[in-house]
Amino acid sequence: MIHEVDEGLRRLLGESGLEASGVEVVFDAPTRDWAARRTGPTVCVFLYDIREDAARRGSGGGEVHDEDGYVVARRTPPRWFELTYLVTAWASRPQDEHRLLSQVLATLVATEVLPRRLLTGTLAELGLTVGVETAGVGAEGPPASDVWSALGGELKASLGVRVSAPLAGVSRVSGPPVTEGLVVRSAARREGGGTTAGRRLRYTGIADPGAEGFTGPRERPAAPARRRRRGDRQP
Repeated sequence: MIHEVDEGLRRLLGESGLEASGVEVVFDAPTRDWAARRTGPTVCVFLYDIREDAARRGSGGGEVHDEDGYVVARRTPPRWFELTYLVTAWASRPQDEHRLLSQVLATLVATEVLPRRLLTGTLAELGLTVGVETAGVGAEGPPASDVWSALGGELKASLGVRVSAPLAGVSRVSGPPVTEGLVVRSAARREGGGTTAGRRLRYTGIADPGAEGFTGPRERPAAPARRRRRGDRQP
């Protein structure tokens, strides 16, 4: 799921015109060594914190159907996680960096939910909302200054972006659908040895695809006429 969120963000920023203008979007850690090797204008989207949103943890499960509509698996409910990114712009001059960062900010603040056309893999299959919050106040996770200290670099203008995304539940394969009717066998024996053949149950109006030579629903035979007993009154 994490790499699918990365791809969604990359596509979102790419549609803003960054790729067309020759700006590279990467997900590397912006360390000093990385900054020294950089050769062109770059927007760095660094993931530094992952936390589960326990308040959204659900119970129960869902069904997975095949093309014919049969249940082939059962899936536990998805669990939601918040992914926090540090977004920075890198160029030869601070003015160019600020221009890039402004373009990124305009794109992200206008996006509260990643569009479905940008989702891939399990995020696209689940069809759930992937929320985006940019430069939010009071977001959990380490502050940007602590992140820069851990990376060994100097403090730099950056955007905090938090994405709330579902992690698909575990799927368990279900048994195949029933295609044969119910067969009842008794312990009675025929004269001369041997047991009686099994009798397949059939019900009015219900197809029995397992019956040999089956052509359609069978009607239940009519009940025999009631035999009159001695003493019964004549009508």
